[in-house]
Amino acid sequence: MKIITKTFNELTLNELYALLQLRSEVFVVEQDCVYQDVDGKDQKAIHILGYEGDTLVAYTRIFKPGDYFEQSSIGRVVVSPDYRRKDYGKEIMVASIAFAKAKNYPSIKISAQCYLDKFYTDLGFTAIGETYLEDGIPHHAMVLNF
Repeated sequence: MKIITKTFNELTLNELYALLQLRSEVFVVEQDCVYQDVDGKDQKAIHILGYEGDTLVAYTRIFKPGDYFEQSSIGRVVVSPDYRRKDYGKEIMVASIAFAKAKNYPSIKISAQCYLDKFYTDLGFTAIGETYLEDGIPHHAMVLNF
């Protein structure tokens, strides 16, 4: 998988369309969750895009400390249903964590869907606090300290 890192202003229209389409396909349609994905925060984020050929297959967005949480944050972690079971989720997260480390962010906080606990724990994240509902899906906060 080829990974590209861009600010919002560096994204082409086709890249923006592809990432919004992928997020909608998974978070809205597949997970049957009606929520406002286009939340006005993409403009502050760094976008990590994973491609197989010309197809966007994995994606995350990263916020510097203070732009979303007090710590830096990784969110909208998604892999296309057609490209799962290839470790692309792990690969895009490793690249996202490496970006945060390279920026000398001291920690990363995520709002993780509870069914992905093992996935994030294997990447070094630790659950903190109580489970909560976000858009009707059980989540909890997780932190990775460097």
